[in-house]
Amino acid sequence: MAVAEKQVMVIGIDDSEHSTYALEWILDHFFVPVAPNCPFKLYIVHAKPTASSAVGLAGPGAADVLPIVDADLKKISARVLEKAKEICTSKSVTDVVLEVGEGDARNVLCEAVEKHHASILVVGSHGYGAIRRTVLGSVSDYCAHHAHCTVMIVKKPKTKH
Repeated sequence: MAVAEKQVMVIGIDDSEHSTYALEWILDHFFVPVAPNCPFKLYIVHAKPTASSAVGLAGPGAADVLPIVDADLKKISARVLEKAKEICTSKSVTDVVLEVGEGDARNVLCEAVEKHHASILVVGSHGYGAIRRTVLGSVSDYCAHHAHCTVMIVKKPKTKH
């Protein structure tokens, strides 16, 4: 009897507590309870901004700064993925693929969905207000409208004072 191929779940992560919460939430709800028979193959994707977009400058001197900024962005990406791997390992989830894509998170995540034929994309919600979301653009909102799969937005509950 042939083994059914697992569906693909892509989760986008960054260095925010919202993204960490989303990763822990999906592991606790989709992976840990059914281990080792989880129906999903997990891809954890981090979008590394390009050095030029992070610096936002051009002209004389920019060429000197960009390699330094790029090296820092690579270190941040490595830290983000290492933390994600530690979270997965702590919950005994080991069948995970870690990836870094370069560019805007909105595009990187939608491209990862296409590349891996994902059936679900999970993103955390930063909980920005309407004005900030309008100015910055919301990754979760963009993905909900453009990813060619189901999109789950995991919101961290507000703490009660």
